Amino acid sequence: MHSVTYSMGVSLDGYIVGPDGGFDWTPPDEEVFRFATDEAREAGVHLLGRRLYETMLYWETVDRNPSLDFSTLEFATVWKALPKVVFTTTLSAVQGNARLASGGLAEEIERLRAEPGDGNIAIGGATLAAEAAALGLIDEYRARVYPVLVGGGIPFFPQHERRVDLELVETRTFSSRVVYLRYRVAR
Repeated sequence: MHSVTYSMGVSLDGYIVGPDGGFDWTPPDEEVFRFATDEAREAGVHLLGRRLYETMLYWETVDRNPSLDFSTLEFATVWKALPKVVFTTTLSAVQGNARLASGGLAEEIERLRAEPGDGNIAIGGATLAAEAAALGLIDEYRARVYPVLVGGGIPFFPQHERRVDLELVETRTFSSRVVYLRYRVAR
């Protein structure tokens, strides 16, 4: 069965974007960027909300820039090939290796879990992750914690009144002082 994972960069005080909507405090160094590329490579499909989908459209054409370094080109190649499912009520079409969700989140995840193949079901975006968490569908939380306090914004962890016990699976500290924490939901 495919695991559902939620992975994002997060400030130490728990936000994926600051109060101004920016995330300029998360530019990955080479080591973190390679790690994120490997994480994307592990995914069999990526579920996104509209805002994250639109942000990630950058990667659909960035490889046309001949001056990019190998790491950027490698991530673009991995991202473009990765199947994506976009949850939106405002878009009628999507680009690249993406499709619009045909049902609700729970139904889509159930269908994807039943499909053969390798790779996990990655979820991107706080709103979509909050819905998946409220439904008890997330199997792993993966946070790349940046050494910054942003004081508000969009939280990484869904704000619902439900306790979720976690088991620490992996930690890693990068030379940039970013700390990776991987937790499995205890069931």
